[in-house]
Amino acid sequence: MESIILNLITNSGEAKSLAMEAIAFSKVKQFEQAYDALEKATKCLGLAHKSQTALIQAEAGGQQTELSMLLIHAQDHLMNAMTTKDLATEMVALYELVFNKLGEV
Repeated sequence: MESIILNLITNSGEAKSLAMEAIAFSKVKQFEQAYDALEKATKCLGLAHKSQTALIQAEAGGQQTELSMLLIHAQDHLMNAMTTKDLATEMVALYELVFNKLGEV
């Protein structure tokens, strides 16, 4: 159980970091790197979601899941990573649009 939870935290944290990296790349007009970071973030979120799904399936199969601060922390990380990635996707696109309108790309 702890291994699954730690995978959830690790992959969620990596996804959030990559999303923030994508924003930083877009601010300096490095859009290829920004979109690459977003793609990697999406893959990390996929791995995190797999961990979450494993926990849900275990509970649905009758295995009692102990509610712990670590599990709550993991879920918090996942939700924050998902939100950050969604907002980063919009910000990268916005930066690209602005720089294109200014003729700076």
